[in-house]
Formats: sequence, structure tokens, C-alpha cells
Amino acid sequence: MIEKNIESLVRQRLTTVVPAVVLLGPRQVGKTTVARKIAADWPSGAVYLDMERPADRRRLDDADAYLRAQNRKLVVIDEIQRAPGLFEVLRGIIDDRRAAGERFGHFLLLGSAALDLMHQSSESLAGRVAYLEMGPVNVLEASAAQLGSETLWLRGGFPESLLAQSDVTSASWRQDFIRSYLERDLPMFAPRMPAQALGRLWTMLAHSQGGLLNQARLAASLGVSAPTVMRYTDLMVDLQLVRRLMPWASNVSKRLVKAPKVYVRDSGIQHALLDLTTTDDVLGHPTAGPSYEGFVIENLMACAAPRFKPYFYRTQDGAEIDLLLESGGKPGMAIEVKRSSAPTLDRGFGTACDDLKISQRFVVYPGEDTYPLRHGAQAISLTAMARVLQDD
Repeated sequence: MIEKNIESLVRQRLTTVVPAVVLLGPRQVGKTTVARKIAADWPSGAVYLDMERPADRRRLDDADAYLRAQNRKLVVIDEIQRAPGLFEVLRGIIDDRRAAGERFGHFLLLGSAALDLMHQSSESLAGRVAYLEMGPVNVLEASAAQLGSETLWLRGGFPESLLAQSDVTSASWRQDFIRSYLERDLPMFAPRMPAQALGRLWTMLAHSQGGLLNQARLAASLGVSAPTVMRYTDLMVDLQLVRRLMPWASNVSKRLVKAPKVYVRDSGIQHALLDLTTTDDVLGHPTAGPSYEGFVIENLMACAAPRFKPYFYRTQDGAEIDLLLESGGKPGMAIEVKRSSAPTLDRGFGTACDDLKISQRFVVYPGEDTYPLRHGAQAISLTAMARVLQDD
């Protein structure tokens, strides 16, 4: 069992901050496991409902009466996006309980589609709900479970994939996961979007991991329009399958790249889309460097959010920072990613940091030692960098 750090945060929000928490994350990421652990020792008891089970949906035929009968219990509702009509009911119950002096710990709602759920719930539960995002297992959680970062990079952070008995079994699980999303989940969220085209786009993004989003090129390859590519990409971002990393925009007198960079968020899923089963397969593939870059960025953001906002920085002259972390509206930390045991820095990184007046400069690499590099930077391992961000 891998302990997820977000469990304590969910508990804290439920007991001291808000009546309801919406826990967002892709399928199979472990949301249900976390919710059941919280429910198992909730002081006043708990009830768990899964909106994919007909029996549980029938319990909510008269949702208001049923939920009000769960007096003081924590009610966990899984796959809440399948029952959007519940949000109005929840608002009335929460307001009545608040009036009776019961301010916290009423509902834990689990869902897979971030934008859709946030839109549905914000209209009914404004001021009554906190949103938390749960991603795959990150490097600190894997380290606590005695799992190495190389295994995490290859297999990704979905628990069933990460803990599989072999690399082959892990790859098979991820192939099934991809197939399930394309055949079952994506049509549910976007019935008019053809699964085959979405699958091709997902694979194309895996091949161009960390590249600038070029809608026209992708549209030409798929035989669709550029706005259609944008809708497809928006859906994958919403389902937390793809990250769109925006460029830093500021008033520096430089010609900046304006297109976002796009990553398949889980490295294991990216490798499965490319049919890469072993570490040797990955290292021998042209996307090895970009894959490691995306893996590092995703793990660092899991530890830095929400205190830092992520960007990348690139000028037309070649000055570049892989990950720029903003805090308080100002760039505070620059991170370069190198898949090399002896990383070196280009002049462009130092120039970019000087332009933005950034003093905290790091190069994340696969080694374990921490030591100084040129341009005022410091080489550091992914695990150590994650701890810096978590403790900042």
C-alpha cells in the first residue's frame, strides 16, 4: 500500500475548513482508496455511494430524503459527474446543517472531469466546497514506499501499474487503461468526439512530448480543423491526462515564444502509447529526454502546487528555462532538466535567469549528489528537489 500525501489534506479540509471537498483525478489514480480510508475511521460514521452502481443510484431516487437521513455521517459520492443534479440537493442540506451549527465534514465528492465538475458545483456550492487535485504517485510517495524513481519514470504513478509484478504486466495494465479511456470514458464526457481520432491525437502528443503545441500541424495529420484539435486537447487537459504548460509572459524586452508546451502527464502512459515496455526501450527512443523532462515537471508540480504556478520560458534568441516557478506574481525559481549523469548548462539558461533576475537556479538530473554548476546553478536529484519545494 502506498500512502498518498493528499489524504491528510482532505481530512484537514473536511474537519476545519469546508462542509464538502471535491477530490479530482483521473480514473484508477487511487481516489476511491483514499476516500474509503477516510470513511473507515470517520468519528461519526460514513456511507459510500458509487454513481456507477445501479443500486447506489436507486438509493438516491429521493436524494434529499436519503442524504438528510445520514445524520452527521460523512457521505462519500464517487463519480459524482454522473449525477450533476445532486449539487442543488447538497446545497440545501449543507445550508440547513450549517444553520444547526454543523459547519464541517458533510460530503466528500470524487470525480474525473475537472472543468465540468467545477462548473457544475461552483454554481450550486460556491463557498461551501474545496477543490483538491489528486495525481498519480509522486516521487516522494514512491520513495517512502521504497520504490525508486527510475521505476516510477518507466511505469508511471498509477498504483496498479507501478506495483505490477513485472514491466510486461505493468505495460499490459497501461495498454488496457488507454483502451478503456478511449472506448468507455472519453465517449461519456464527449460523445461527439470520435474515440479513434482522440487516440491518434494522444499518441501524437506522446511522440512530441514537451513540444510546442502546433494545432495546424496536428489538425493536418488528423484530417480535422485546428479548433477541433483544440477541443480534443481541452478534453484531455480537463481529464488530467495531458498538461498544457503555458509560456511565461512578462514585460521583459524580449521576443518570447507564445505557444504552450504539451506533455502527456503520466510518464508510464506516455511510454505505453509508444509501445515502450522496458527502461532500455525508453532510453533507446528519441523521446527519452523529453519523457524525463515531463516526468520531472509533473513530479515537481505535485509538490509545489498550489504555492507556485508553473511556466516555461523561451525567447526567439534561444534563452530557455524548462520550468519557471512563479510565486506572488514574480518568477522565483528556475529549473532545468537534464537526462545525464554529468549535466552541463547552455548559456541560454544563464541568460534567461539573468533577464528575469532569478537567483534560485537548479538542474534536476538522475544522479544523487548535489553540487554547483556554471551560471549560478546547482545540480540536484529529483527527490531532493521535490523536498525543497515541499518544504519551501
